[in-house]
Amino acid sequence: MIEIKNITKIYKHDNLETKALKEVSFSIQDGEFVAIIGPSGSGKSTLMHILGCLDVPTSGQYLFEGRDIAKLSDNELADIRRKKIGFVFQTFNLLPRTTVIRNVILPLIYANFPREQREKIAKEALHNAGLEESRFYHLSNQLSGGQMQRVAIARALVNNPSLILADEPTGNLDSKTGDIVLKTFQELNRQGQTIVLITHERYIAERAKRIISLKDGEIIEDVQIAYSQTIKPI
Repeated sequence: MIEIKNITKIYKHDNLETKALKEVSFSIQDGEFVAIIGPSGSGKSTLMHILGCLDVPTSGQYLFEGRDIAKLSDNELADIRRKKIGFVFQTFNLLPRTTVIRNVILPLIYANFPREQREKIAKEALHNAGLEESRFYHLSNQLSGGQMQRVAIARALVNNPSLILADEPTGNLDSKTGDIVLKTFQELNRQGQTIVLITHERYIAERAKRIISLKDGEIIEDVQIAYSQTIKPI
């Protein structure tokens, strides 16, 4: 699904150059659950933006499902972000005075899904994300943090993306709620969903099946691991 070849990213400000990534290379297969970990300044946020087609490398090549991202137009990149990548953020990014179901339906509206199919698809995504059906018509600002993150996961799932890209998805949650969210990702991966999780916490990264560690813009570790905890029903 993803092939990163010798990617370097340089930011320029006045006469100063900052090399955020230095000839980074790796690949991710369909159905993998990969955690990208590193401290502040390691390059993980830059890498996330490139993986999410929000930025392009200074040099090197990023192939997403065989397509060279650097050769695509802004409209083509937007199309990939809308149809192929589901984003889950630390801050949820839900519309607060809008119902749960409406928050999840919005991507379907932008993607021009037929009106009569939208609610059914949104409900299925919410079920897959583990949210109780009794919450579907609550306003999103009436939910707990864990419930809001499940809505955000459902919104990421609703277009049936090739990839879910999760940026510090448990950062605003307590440890118990964060554990529930991580189990949701594990269950989605068990069902075949490809997931890339960005984190600075090792114990969170160890819930994935593979860890890529960054330091000063370079990969210092790329290891396969087993789930640290057995998946239990959500």
